[in-house]
Amino acid sequence: MATLYLVPNVLAEGDWQTVLPARVEPILSNTKYFIVENIRTARRFMKQVNREINIDECTFFEINKRTNAADLPRFLKPIKDGHDVAVLSEAGCPGVADPGADVVKIAHQKGIKVVPIVGPSSILLALMASGMNGQNFAFKGYLPVKPQERVKELQALEKTIRNNRQTQIFIETPYRNNQLVSDVLKSCSPSTLFCIAANITGEDEYIQTKSVQEWKKAGAPDLHKQPVIFLLG
Repeated sequence: MATLYLVPNVLAEGDWQTVLPARVEPILSNTKYFIVENIRTARRFMKQVNREINIDECTFFEINKRTNAADLPRFLKPIKDGHDVAVLSEAGCPGVADPGADVVKIAHQKGIKVVPIVGPSSILLALMASGMNGQNFAFKGYLPVKPQERVKELQALEKTIRNNRQTQIFIETPYRNNQLVSDVLKSCSPSTLFCIAANITGEDEYIQTKSVQEWKKAGAPDLHKQPVIFLLG
């Protein structure tokens, strides 16, 4: 039976074998149809895994914010014809804070076998390393861009933390990281725990949890244009 494979990607530069399972290599080597966010970066990653892959023999479908939802069922047509298809994330695990979830939903509707491959998730790795509550947590994605709305959201997250002991996890566009940190330190309670997890699995990985008050005293690192995930608890 042809299968839809969900193939993880690395989170940071380095040897893929240190963070991904060996199973990734044969799947990428033997599959000819791929659903990816960006064709150029997907091709580069595939060549890192196996230089012998003939990229010109592969067919790529792009799924991102510019993709028409009506086109998604067509991406799964090779499976109907007996060919495996792999969803390859731009970073981390497909379907988790990732547009691949849309095509996976359609696969289930069509009765297609879906097989997730183990890989790194910045959400779970950051939670593991934060020391915050891992029994009850929520991933909020991106917070509002407008400062006033973002402050209101941060205050709402703090209320949830106090009432439910639920860890709040969120991300930001890399060039707005420093502004987000500034807003957290200005608007959150001094006792609230704040974790900054940057470049997870990379050589310059940085993960620190401090209270807001402690961050104010110590100062936060420069996070401009770095991949970062934030946690409040």
